Amino acid sequence: MREEEKIFAGKMFDPRCQELKEIKHKAHILCQKYNAMDEYDPQRQDVIRQMIGKIGNVFYFQGPIQFNYGCHTMIGENFFANFNLTVMDDARIYIGDHVCFGPNVSLMATSHPLLAQERMGLDAQGRTTMAEYAEEIHIGDCVWIACNTVVVGGVHIGSHSVIGAGSVVTHDIPDHCLAYGNPCRPVRQITEADSKKHLILPEDLEHFSYNLKKSN
Repeated sequence: MREEEKIFAGKMFDPRCQELKEIKHKAHILCQKYNAMDEYDPQRQDVIRQMIGKIGNVFYFQGPIQFNYGCHTMIGENFFANFNLTVMDDARIYIGDHVCFGPNVSLMATSHPLLAQERMGLDAQGRTTMAEYAEEIHIGDCVWIACNTVVVGGVHIGSHSVIGAGSVVTHDIPDHCLAYGNPCRPVRQITEADSKKHLILPEDLEHFSYNLKKSN
């Protein structure tokens, strides 16, 4: 079994093997290229498409960004990420439509054994042997993940949910839920009572008309 196949099978894998290093190196070089480009450069979109496994037609990454594999991440339509997005996509990461991330969001779909002797070693040539395993992350449609949030592997975040700033998401979050904290916990359902449409000026109603349409 190839090392990448071991990741997807949920088995222990060697992150330092040449097979995986080559995949990660491609992503790292493309991240460097993206981060060095001007934010108005239209070629930035092409760099993302070269790296990401799948992505919709409309998306924007403010940058800087850092993906570990890139090709293991699948993103839907109309995606936005603010500054300093970090994606450790050793396992696959699935992100739905109309999702936005605040600054300093980290998706961590990888882990190490807790037992030290299983985590790291030295081989006969004095080289570090590292062990990892990884679980997928699933983020539904219309989710907002606020700044400085960490999402760990194995987590499902339900559609139309909001994750509050500074959260560490270690367990599943249901649909239509406001959740926050460390560890992140559901606090309450999001309802029409949370509407802020009264803050829209009359002259801006046409501009924000698409925001006021009902969605499922």
